[in-house]
Amino acid sequence: MNIDSYFYTLAVSLHAVAAVIWVGGMFFAYVSLRPVAAKLLAPPQRLDLWSQTLKNFFIWVWLAIIILPASGYWIIFSIYNGFAGVGWTIHLMHTLGIIMILIFLHVYFAPFKRLRRAVQEENFHEGARNLAIIRKMVGINLIIGIATFITAIGLAHIPL
Repeated sequence: MNIDSYFYTLAVSLHAVAAVIWVGGMFFAYVSLRPVAAKLLAPPQRLDLWSQTLKNFFIWVWLAIIILPASGYWIIFSIYNGFAGVGWTIHLMHTLGIIMILIFLHVYFAPFKRLRRAVQEENFHEGARNLAIIRKMVGINLIIGIATFITAIGLAHIPL
């Protein structure tokens, strides 16, 4: 095994782990935590829970949005000599990944920022409004993330 093989293995592994953390975290939050929090917690506690949980989770998402493009581009340009050397699934994953990153950036810098401010100010109506926006955007990103996994794993061997 040569040095390029080691770097390729490392890049693919980091890429996969970053994707699992990001998409898996969204799945857990959306499917498991959200319904229980809505059922058990009053709005002030629920909004504080989400504000703090998202603050912690978003650290990992920031790492993912650094690792995913860096590892993906390294693979594309070092192994396949650029986008001309990859199949349609890589182009689709690349496009979906950019969309996911843009959605995350919007969530982070707009409704999440407003949610945190609303929680600090105890403005629960504004907090709930922004949490609802975050929930919808995370739902969209979760669907895109699952579609990206299907593209990477299930469609990778289907020629077009």
